[in-house]
Amino acid sequence: MNELDTKYFKKLVKEKLSDKSLRTIVKKATFHSLQKRNETIQNDISEKWEQLREKAYSIRKITIENWDYYFNQIKAKFSENGIDFFYAKNSSEVCDIVNNLLFSYKAKNIVKSKSMVTEEVGLNEYLEKFGFIVTETDLGEYIIQLANERPSHITAPALHKSRSEIGFLFSEKLNIDYTDAPEKLTDYARQILRKKFLNADVGISGANFLVAETGTIVIVENEGNARLTITLPKLHIVITSIEKIVPTLSDALILLRLLPVSSTGQKITSYVSFINKPEEEDNSSKNLKKIVVILLDNGRSKLISDKKLRSILYCIKCGACMNKCPVYQLIGGHAYGSVYPGPIGSILTPWLNSFKDSKDLAYGSSLCGACSEICPVKIDIHYQLLRIRKYSIEKKFSPFIEKIIFKIWLQIVKNYKIYNLLSNILCFLGPLFQETGLKIPVWSKYKYFPAPFEFSFHKWWQREVKTQEEYANV
Repeated sequence: MNELDTKYFKKLVKEKLSDKSLRTIVKKATFHSLQKRNETIQNDISEKWEQLREKAYSIRKITIENWDYYFNQIKAKFSENGIDFFYAKNSSEVCDIVNNLLFSYKAKNIVKSKSMVTEEVGLNEYLEKFGFIVTETDLGEYIIQLANERPSHITAPALHKSRSEIGFLFSEKLNIDYTDAPEKLTDYARQILRKKFLNADVGISGANFLVAETGTIVIVENEGNARLTITLPKLHIVITSIEKIVPTLSDALILLRLLPVSSTGQKITSYVSFINKPEEEDNSSKNLKKIVVILLDNGRSKLISDKKLRSILYCIKCGACMNKCPVYQLIGGHAYGSVYPGPIGSILTPWLNSFKDSKDLAYGSSLCGACSEICPVKIDIHYQLLRIRKYSIEKKFSPFIEKIIFKIWLQIVKNYKIYNLLSNILCFLGPLFQETGLKIPVWSKYKYFPAPFEFSFHKWWQREVKTQEEYANV
């Protein structure tokens, strides 16, 4: 599995920007998702969309602000429903809990449905070290697993791959004749995965929502693989993060109206599973299936306690902000070096991982606000990006050369005479660079720096004041 590291963000950005094929694939995929989303909203729910967003924002806000209450409520409900529950402070605790469960069940073959939290904790790699055979059953995740890569998108893991790339991958890894026909590739994957389902000892899934009032686990999918993962094996392990709790079933239903539209442009997703308790076979407690829920913290409780940052956890992982982000469209998901790419990853990752190593993610944004505008739960993403930038400067994480430049600039702007002199010189030389722009080392390799205008704003203002006075005296 290719490792991810956010500290190489700048290097990865340069690498991905030179990949024209990647940009074409990502732009096409994100444009298609946005187009379907817009059509669904306009044709089916345009009048209610903003009302739904406002309700969803209120639900997420109330939940996070009162998280302790709902956490205790859902713990009690899990116990009442016969569901085992674990709270994990970090990634290693999740992996240890799962490992112990698998050994106690003498498990060997594990099937997994889509779960970003298991990506976050590196569960697959951990289990494989102990000899467990882990198979991803979501088609996108299965493709990524075959390619030994990480997902590049929250809802579309293989978004960065073309049909021909997937065709060659299947041909190489599955020893089949090459084809790029989606229906044939899907059929090959289905044949292989059906055998995996039937032979699985344990099924591992994520969860989209956990309902506090009923202890219900809600799982959303389009392929039916998650339903096979959670029903065929004797043990079902749910691994998700602490912010997935919602107060009531009606709250979950409101969020379910927003999630598929924002994610894939569907009015409703193909499969929604509501799980309240383990299933009994043959009405015998001896054959009772077991459900275990593991909730991961991994730094999220710190966000909950911070009034300025807690809105980051309102996210329902729809991926709409990635589809809309002009930066993501240019560099794809792997450039971020994070499990959670795009705008939402840029504001979440620094608080979950090393802030110093992840701070640059917040600078991978034009601050256009498109991410905040499209977010179904109205997260203030671009303001959160600014907070990370501010915190980075306060902690003096800026590069040394940047500190020197700004110190020089500070001295210039504090001295009116020096500032005015430099301004006049630049304005005088401006006409020489109107077509090419100013050539600045490093900067000009990637960006255009416009030449200064022929006169400064200060001179323009003086001219305007003088003109107004002349008119007044006429």
